[in-house]
Amino acid sequence: MATKILVTGGTGYIGSHTTVELQKAGYEVVIIDNLSNSSIEVLDGIEAITGIRPAFVQGDVCCIETLRRLFNEHPGIKGIINFAASKAVGESVEKPLLYYRNNLNSLMNLLECMPEFGVKGIVFSSSCTVYGEPDVNPIDETAPIKPATSPYGNTKQISEEIITDYITSGAPIKSIILRYFNPVGAHPSALIGELPNGVPNNLVPYLTQTAAGIRGQLTVFGDDYDTPDGSCIRDFIDVVDLAKAHVKAMHRMLDKEDTDAIEIFNLGTGRGLSVLELIESFERSTGVKVPYKIGPRRAGDIEKIWAIPDKANTVLGWKAEMPIDDTMRNAWAWQCRLAEKK
Repeated sequence: MATKILVTGGTGYIGSHTTVELQKAGYEVVIIDNLSNSSIEVLDGIEAITGIRPAFVQGDVCCIETLRRLFNEHPGIKGIINFAASKAVGESVEKPLLYYRNNLNSLMNLLECMPEFGVKGIVFSSSCTVYGEPDVNPIDETAPIKPATSPYGNTKQISEEIITDYITSGAPIKSIILRYFNPVGAHPSALIGELPNGVPNNLVPYLTQTAAGIRGQLTVFGDDYDTPDGSCIRDFIDVVDLAKAHVKAMHRMLDKEDTDAIEIFNLGTGRGLSVLELIESFERSTGVKVPYKIGPRRAGDIEKIWAIPDKANTVLGWKAEMPIDDTMRNAWAWQCRLAEKK
């Protein structure tokens, strides 16, 4: 019998791609999502890629009774991957209580239910924002945790502490915490991808919408940073590569008995790429020009950060493989497909 996994926020950007990879690896997936930042049509894309439509519950993880009902109706769930979180840095500054309530209550509800329903482990979606502005680059998992620059980043730090405190207290569960760098791209099939509601907060969907003429111009926030071309540097990781890491983490957490109760991994490519270099990659790989302007620096932006992914490479047996030009080509194919549907 296939191992059953609960994916919270499973119709979202990373959640949908992870569901695809879990199903391809033979796991049975149950999704819960309140559809606040995603669409029910994503299930059609998942089914078209894998031939399997995952079980779906429309509901809010912040409601523990909804969760208990889910676990009773879908017995035998052994692992959870938690994507149920609000994730826009700017919005978190404007609406901090929304972020603390949603991101922390949802996690605590899941943790409370796990021993009650025999769930063995949880993979937590964390972020490189916990490192703040690093003292040196690239960084590994031993880099110091810096004060958060936004309520969003603070919820990730607090969530990691909640998981650690709960397991340290003797809770009979395991957790793997995955600190993402900058997920970008879309599935090569162009059947699922990043689908933000309204004006995108993330760089690549804003870039592709600008290239498509939906947005007038892309703003590059600052060209006077201490980097080779003056723009910020990030570790851009393909979303399918990122999704595959969750499958590796789930296998390690559930099927290997001799692992630590809490493990942390950086997920990145190990290569820093500037915002201007990313724009160049998009133009080179698609042949489409992106109108952009240089704007002032944006408050809260980190100058440069990229990963040392050696621990994930050796311990998880995972490595980011997709070339950035292919990632940009997939992002553009997804944007073009969205245009065709309208």
